[in-house]
Amino acid sequence: MSAHGAADGIRDTGTHDTSTAVPGAAGRRTSAPAPAAASGSAFASAARRPVVQRASVRGQILDALRAALVGGDLAPGEVYSAPALGERFGVSATPVREAMQQLANEGAVEVVPNRGFRVVRRGARELAELAEIRSLVEMPVMLRLTRTVSASCWAELRPLADATVAAACTGDRACYAESDRVFHAAVLALSGNRQLVQLADDLHRRAQWPMAGAPACRSRADLLADATQHTAILDALTAQDVPAAQSLLREHFAGA
Repeated sequence: MSAHGAADGIRDTGTHDTSTAVPGAAGRRTSAPAPAAASGSAFASAARRPVVQRASVRGQILDALRAALVGGDLAPGEVYSAPALGERFGVSATPVREAMQQLANEGAVEVVPNRGFRVVRRGARELAELAEIRSLVEMPVMLRLTRTVSASCWAELRPLADATVAAACTGDRACYAESDRVFHAAVLALSGNRQLVQLADDLHRRAQWPMAGAPACRSRADLLADATQHTAILDALTAQDVPAAQSLLREHFAGA
């Protein structure tokens, strides 16, 4: 993204709201994280998408930095200064620094005194541990929902599952990561447990940061295989087929 393109896509409009409504277990609406505006490289794609009014510059920068991390524009082990990134985005260093502090809280970067922020290097073991934790947190809830949520409620989530397939077909890892996160959050929101949704969402984000030395982007085939599991899982949940749902979820989290 050029500085000019970044500046055109960033507007300060007040209070930042990153939630969107998702179906509740009995037709209620429950807050869950909303998809990021970025649909690919945080620095390359702004010019080809319409300007999206966001609630704050910091929120826009945070979304863009997350997309850049997932998409590989910010490389593990590299140090980035807030002023340099601010120049790339066409904003001051302050919102970049604030967004980077949030990413440090999420474990994506670490503070390097007097230099900026280093993207954390992570290995296969850490990602496997995160996948195991996600499985332990999410799977029991989803299996319980199989027995309590009606088919009509599951049908409301079908567009979100389809959106993950559409995102996977583009081969855009950042776009897919966001749609994947939104789908999982929507399923868990049916439990009515907001603390669970927040915890699972944090784990999900941490699991999306790429490994050091790994290719920046998974292949389109890998993304599509993961996305089609969402539709299969949703089919099993709708049919109240607990054994099938358990098998599909175990496979899904193992490949997370």
